Amino acid sequence: MDASIVIRTYNEGKWLGRALEACATQEAEGLQYEVVIVDSGSTDDTLQIAEKYGCRITHIKKPDFTFGRSLNVGCDFAQGRFLVFISGHCIPASDQWLANLVRPLDEGKCAFAYGRQMGEPGVTKFSEEQLFKKYFPEHSAIPQEGFFCNNANSAVPKAVWEQYKFDEEVTGLEDMVLGKQLAADGEFIGYVADAPVIHLHDESWSQIKTRYEREAVALQGIMPEVHIRAGDFLRYTAAGILFDWSEALSQRAFWREAGSIFMFRLMQYWGSYKGNNDHRKLSQDRKDRYFYPR
Repeated sequence: MDASIVIRTYNEGKWLGRALEACATQEAEGLQYEVVIVDSGSTDDTLQIAEKYGCRITHIKKPDFTFGRSLNVGCDFAQGRFLVFISGHCIPASDQWLANLVRPLDEGKCAFAYGRQMGEPGVTKFSEEQLFKKYFPEHSAIPQEGFFCNNANSAVPKAVWEQYKFDEEVTGLEDMVLGKQLAADGEFIGYVADAPVIHLHDESWSQIKTRYEREAVALQGIMPEVHIRAGDFLRYTAAGILFDWSEALSQRAFWREAGSIFMFRLMQYWGSYKGNNDHRKLSQDRKDRYFYPR
């Protein structure tokens, strides 16, 4: 088996069918591949959809779930020599997605590759679309500078995963923990713009805040030099809102998007501020809130 597409799921029925259909129709340039589902207790039709598409399914108990642990379970279960990761709400946007994402690994140009992320009109919030444009540009960098990467659309040789594995304790950013370890050991990370996915975050405002909060908690261990103070929170929030309002004006979408922009940037930076300044040991209740936000 050449590649295993590993997808973490928890009640992903809304988007999983589209994701698996896109996986099934890849022009994989001779690559033999499978799809592995790591499910943590879905109560919707996630598992039925996965079975319909012939996925290999493994499980992790809900109390045992962390982002890194679930990926390690899936990687251990997978049979491919390349491990490819997408979220259950990410849809490959090209029939060359898999081949393009794996190619720099196969050619030895990098030890970890991640692809472009885009939004979808009518689903993706305006401000998140601006973040996608910032962090996932139109042009590849193989290899890139630094250790930024993102597991929502990425790949790693199984041999590399076996050497490093994902951190099972962090509340998020397990991809960047691995990226930092690889970079410290002289390995390279590649950004592959022509391996795009549509990343569908259909979240409430409180879920957005929780996502950025748990990622900021994790960032304390990855980049302890980063401190977000109250003044930073106010400055970043204002700058983000004003930038997005300007973009919305240029797209003649200001009146439609102004309120959403205000709320997104407020929740983004309020969550980041809280997470960056929270140094308590995580209780089970907070873990549940971070991993299963409502």
